[in-house]
Amino acid sequence: MADSPARVRPFLGLEGPLAIAHRGGGAERPENTMAAFEHAVSLGYRCIETDVHATRDRVAVVYHDDDLDRLTGHTGPVAARDWRELATFRVNDTEPIPRLEDVLGAWPDLRLIVDPKTDDVVAPLIEALRRTNARDRVCVGSFSAHRLRWVRADAPGYTSCGPFEVVRLRAESWSFAAGTLDADCAQVPPRHPLFGDISIPVVDAAFVRAAHARGMPVQVWTVDEETAMERFLDLGVDGIMSDHVTRLKAVFERRSLWP
Repeated sequence: MADSPARVRPFLGLEGPLAIAHRGGGAERPENTMAAFEHAVSLGYRCIETDVHATRDRVAVVYHDDDLDRLTGHTGPVAARDWRELATFRVNDTEPIPRLEDVLGAWPDLRLIVDPKTDDVVAPLIEALRRTNARDRVCVGSFSAHRLRWVRADAPGYTSCGPFEVVRLRAESWSFAAGTLDADCAQVPPRHPLFGDISIPVVDAAFVRAAHARGMPVQVWTVDEETAMERFLDLGVDGIMSDHVTRLKAVFERRSLWP
């Protein structure tokens, strides 16, 4: 008798595959702003991906870059400003930078994937999740293995694979033993950087099978072309993150996957 397929765990209580708004859908609204999140929610998105930094006075704010130059017209690092000052700045000259707690409070049923961009924001992030009782609807993902260990130790809940865990899971898909993985899901790019210009392909049928054998959902970022969206869904991934949220929704609707 053939083995039955592995049961893939729901992601934050949601069955996949999931359409996920990357930075709230940064191709259609100013990225990581309440306007972007509102737009994604209005389309029916149940999950968004976002980033957090800490201000000088330890407020977790939703923002991607280390510095303010690209998006606000101001200069210098986010960490050099207090929240009161940062609250007066505008992304793309139009939208304020939100606090993480404001986002969590605005949509109490929305699931979030949150990337802490620096070590300094991990404690404010954990504090914000505790104050809002939101730990069970937030997945923390990071390129930093020690940030993930910190979150797993201090605020147990959903976390994604760190870089070395992705490599180990990729090796397992090639029939090498990977050992224990502490992650709850694999949030991965199509290719994984190793060093310099060298990278390895990540998402293929073997990788998806290896993750699913562990019960781990596979979510791919950042996928903005329809042909790639279709290809990854054909491989059986459990989520796709995109900046083009209207386009991604259309692909899911054509496949009768939209909620």
